[in-house]
Amino acid sequence: MYLQKQLQELNKPFGQPKSEKVMSEPQTERQPLGQWTKMALEVGPIVVFILANKYGEQLAESYPALQAFGGKIFIATAFFMVAMTISLILTWMFERRVAIMPLVTFGMVLIFGGLTLYLQDEWFIKVKPTIINIMFGVATLGVLYVLKIPTMKLLFDGPFSLDDEGWRKLTVRWGYFFFFLALVNEVVWRNFSTDFWVNFKLYGTMPLTFAFMMFQMPVLKEHGLDKDEEEVG
Repeated sequence: MYLQKQLQELNKPFGQPKSEKVMSEPQTERQPLGQWTKMALEVGPIVVFILANKYGEQLAESYPALQAFGGKIFIATAFFMVAMTISLILTWMFERRVAIMPLVTFGMVLIFGGLTLYLQDEWFIKVKPTIINIMFGVATLGVLYVLKIPTMKLLFDGPFSLDDEGWRKLTVRWGYFFFFLALVNEVVWRNFSTDFWVNFKLYGTMPLTFAFMMFQMPVLKEHGLDKDEEEVG
């Protein structure tokens, strides 16, 4: 129980107080971002990455300082890192909190993006999604099978209310889906051009994720709890 409680505290959005008891003075809570705003903040850096890669050569001609980064994929990587930083800052400004998964992703983008630029090797930015998805897959299934805690309940307990079996199903499915995304990324970057891989991040990975989420609707309906059932549970 102690370990489960600590994991729940860890998975609270960064910046959110760990205990309500310390909130002795009334504070004005920020309203959560709307779905469209959240999507814009999540998709925005990817769009910037794609556009910077597409027009990298023109950007380098217009702004000679960008030539120091190297080819267009390196310019796009630099723009991607800046866009991710801005997205995270805006999320913090709007909500005064940032969830754990975006923080981990941001850290990996900085690490692998930095290595890409420093070593002038695009392999690092290409393999970054593979490593991130493997990390999420291992963490999701590891916490479930080893600690018997459905990880998705820690991440999505606010928007959804499910019974234990529902959370377990979602956790298993998301865990294996992370591994699937890692495999897809490996296939794409190893067998297609860099431009194709860059565009696939928006036109391939995101539709796949959206379709996967839609296929989970039966689980949400079958195992969903109303407010009375949730209070009893």
